[in-house]
Amino acid sequence: MAQRIPNVVTIAGVDPSGGAGILADVKAMSANGAYACAVVAALTAQNTVGVDSIFPVPPDFVARQIDTLFDDVRIDAAKIGMVGQASVIFAVADRMAHWRPAHLVLDPVMIAKSGHGLLERAAVGALRESLLPLATMITPNLPEAGVLLESAAPQDLKAMRRAAERLRNAMTHDGERWVFLKGGHLPVGDAIDVLHDGDRMIELSAPRIETKNTHGTGCTLSAALAALLPQSPDVPTAARRAKDYLGKAIAAADRLEVGKGHGPTHHFHAWW
Repeated sequence: MAQRIPNVVTIAGVDPSGGAGILADVKAMSANGAYACAVVAALTAQNTVGVDSIFPVPPDFVARQIDTLFDDVRIDAAKIGMVGQASVIFAVADRMAHWRPAHLVLDPVMIAKSGHGLLERAAVGALRESLLPLATMITPNLPEAGVLLESAAPQDLKAMRRAAERLRNAMTHDGERWVFLKGGHLPVGDAIDVLHDGDRMIELSAPRIETKNTHGTGCTLSAALAALLPQSPDVPTAARRAKDYLGKAIAAADRLEVGKGHGPTHHFHAWW
């Protein structure tokens, strides 16, 4: 019997260049064998060079999108990316608490690859207090982990392990809770990520790939995880598959010619 194709949703912002946000998420989810749905939580005017402006979507309309989708479509996993404002965060948290998808991947997007802010400072506390407790997996990079923990960003593997433990303790709901702490900001060596569930501390290592085309890597990884979790026998297997997919997408990124700044990864590297 053929495996059921999962339906997954991304709740995030729109990047017109397609390298990050909802457009990147839909590509990554599709490339990993899932049917992708999307809820628009913010609009941006941005490209590979930077973010020009952000236009928030009213929180009640974000909630309406979520309810209309979940009322009709079986959703096997959800991914939350750029949500921008505290009011939108509260609306998303309220609806996720209502619908309770089996897998809820939270990518706490705060800063674009260009260095431009994507989350209001006042919204960090809202994300920490309302979305973090609902997530079954969070995927912060090292600077984001520092902000969430109100401490310095981890600078080495030992500090990453400590941060993963603290982040996992902040995920207070019952059931499976995983931290996928991304180590791409470490200054030297391989790209090492840490996967932690309160018991196991798993290191995921891959060679560091030298390219400027890394726009939307966090979006792509978390979207791939959302697609793969319903299709995998366990979380570590999904995590390894998602990291492998992202590594190949980064390795093939220079085949694309998109923009003058940090270009996108090649989401469909296996096809063209």
